[in-house]
Amino acid sequence: MSEITIRPLVASDRTVWGPLWQGYLTFYKSSLPEEIHDLTFARLTGGKEPMGGFIAERDGKAVGIVHWVTHRTTWSAKDICYLQDLFVSPDIRGGGGGRKLIEAVRQMAEAKGCFRVYWQTHETNLQARELYDKVADLSGFLVYRQPLG
Repeated sequence: MSEITIRPLVASDRTVWGPLWQGYLTFYKSSLPEEIHDLTFARLTGGKEPMGGFIAERDGKAVGIVHWVTHRTTWSAKDICYLQDLFVSPDIRGGGGGRKLIEAVRQMAEAKGCFRVYWQTHETNLQARELYDKVADLSGFLVYRQPLG
């Protein structure tokens, strides 16, 4: 097998991004209306939002995605980067794709002058947590949600 390569997500990736995005949603037992898929992809690739993504490829085939969002924070004059969604095809997990996608976000955030990259995962996502424990520090914070509307 050839090496996994990482590159920025671009508008022409819509057809290869879709199944990976759906794989991510399925993993988390979620679904979204098609118009949200379209809006999300447009935001990620339109260049007008403080967000974007990277795509992982092996042998010319898309095998993983990561999305990021930069935003202001009260903790620094610099922006902070939220690594929002990370998905690697199940058949290549453990092969370095997730690590490379995280590293791409780290490098991008550093180039943009952000002071930190952070992310969250479900406590039961043990395979991903194995990687995360190697590349980042567990903050100890818990996430609470309050639905609106």
